[in-house]
Amino acid sequence: MTAIYIDADACPVKAEIYRVAERYRLKVFVVSNSYLNVPRDLRHELVVVSDGFDAADNWIAERVGPNDIVVTADIPLADRSIKAGASVIGNTGVPFTPASIGMAMANRELLSNLRAMGEITGGPKPMTQRDRSRFLSALDEAVQRIRKAGRAR
Repeated sequence: MTAIYIDADACPVKAEIYRVAERYRLKVFVVSNSYLNVPRDLRHELVVVSDGFDAADNWIAERVGPNDIVVTADIPLADRSIKAGASVIGNTGVPFTPASIGMAMANRELLSNLRAMGEITGGPKPMTQRDRSRFLSALDEAVQRIRKAGRAR
């Protein structure tokens, strides 16, 4: 059965994920370092992990598999999830794929170095309605692709 794993601490699209999960009756793991409000639904499970470095990422990466979907903005977690065979979608709806993850990792490293040198300050751009729409479309497509692949077997 397909499950959606949310790297939830800074995820701005949790409400959208809950709507899609409800439509398809999917299990959702909301993985966080602290308590978050999760809708009352037996298919939604809040998993609170320790404050340890990458604790949420490690919890997700150790459990995710080929029929699962991971929602994260964390590039290393996206890479680990892809290697486990999962579908991975960024918070803005841009999917991470085996073909795109290498460039994403390199870009992450470059931006990290530029931030360390003080060349870049500030965080990511705020979510737009277009980002939310793109995310919903990407999540729906991922669910459909997984379901179709399951029926083709």
